[in-house]
Amino acid sequence: MKKQQRADWIAQHLATLYPDPPIPLDHHDPFTLLIAVLLSAQCTDKMVNSVTPNLWKLADNPADMSQRSEDEILQVIRRLGLAPRKSKAIRALSQILVDQFNGQVPQTEEALEGLPGVGHKTASVVLCQAFNIPAFPVDTHIHRLAQRWGLSNGKSVIQTESDLKRLFPREQWTKLHLRIIYFGREQCTARGCDGTKCEICAHLYPNRKSPVVTHKA
Repeated sequence: MKKQQRADWIAQHLATLYPDPPIPLDHHDPFTLLIAVLLSAQCTDKMVNSVTPNLWKLADNPADMSQRSEDEILQVIRRLGLAPRKSKAIRALSQILVDQFNGQVPQTEEALEGLPGVGHKTASVVLCQAFNIPAFPVDTHIHRLAQRWGLSNGKSVIQTESDLKRLFPREQWTKLHLRIIYFGREQCTARGCDGTKCEICAHLYPNRKSPVVTHKA
């Protein structure tokens, strides 16, 4: 099976499994999504969702968040990894949104990546999930699975993103990245599948006998 054939089959199979995948991070607008994605770095979505209700009570918009101190924010998110750095970034980016963007989350990759604590993946998630602007965020699940499924050589996250964008139509990107994440968590996990065990790996490579070496992001 050629690479494009694998990609087409994967897209169709995942669409059947997850026809309308929900965004796993609880939020109610672009700002709360931005903050939730920022908080998810080196942390599970479940952990993020456990602290954000209290964070939204503290402040759920840039104007109110910019009035909170770093310490107030830190007290709410303390259980999360990198909490001091994240509380500083949340306070700073909220002030920038108020001062430079009229309290609105910008809708361009350049502007988003210019905010404190916001990298390329976070910006991509916000663009596609909050504004329906085509983007293909690549996290560790997608990076790992793209290698296992022979869709990318896995040398870097940047290379994986570029490869996947070439293989899949733009109109599929938003839902497909969520579908791959869900499948990676539920079936093709880091330790539960080595490239020979899950239903997708088994279908794509029925004669594969040895595990696939996964390159770290």
